[in-house]
Amino acid sequence: MRKRRQPVISPRKAPRQARSATLVEDVLEAAVRVLAREGARRFTTVRVADEAGVSVGSLYQYFPNKEALLFRLQADEWNETLGIFEEILADRKQPPLARLRRAVVTFFRSEREEAELRVALDDAGALFRDAAPARAIVERAMGIVGAFMAEALPAQSLARRTEAADFVLTSMSAIAEKVTARRLTRREVDAWASSCADLLCHYVEALALR
Repeated sequence: MRKRRQPVISPRKAPRQARSATLVEDVLEAAVRVLAREGARRFTTVRVADEAGVSVGSLYQYFPNKEALLFRLQADEWNETLGIFEEILADRKQPPLARLRRAVVTFFRSEREEAELRVALDDAGALFRDAAPARAIVERAMGIVGAFMAEALPAQSLARRTEAADFVLTSMSAIAEKVTARRLTRREVDAWASSCADLLCHYVEALALR
């Protein structure tokens, strides 16, 4: 069977001048509005260019296709969430398990907010999990949770802490993605988040006692 070719998701170039940076920002803000108004299946670069008040050619100077534009929106969401996630897990004024619980709830809420964007990426055939930009974000997430595990599980080996970080990220991501795809209310999502947090906190607590 012929292997499906992945779309190009890397930007053509980075803006170097203030005017170019403003154009890219306008395009990204327009893309968010188009996605919210038109939905995943009607999201196109032409609609985004019209919304931003720029030519399609100007948009294509920075984004080669709609997949690249959508991935940039997704990457920005991921990195923003990871920044908050890192701040929560690194806050040593709170006990480790309290931080983990708060981080899980924050992650679920973020996943709920970006559910429409995930649909758009799926509809575009944008299978980015193995792409280098996506791997870099996953590595950043592993670094954040790995640092937390070093504090929460000081008696465990590096290999066991890495395994624990991977388990937490994989479990949390998989459950949150399934739950938020159902378009539940925030209260319902929070209930799922609380249950997931219970599971992961018990897991980390059990490892700490070994």
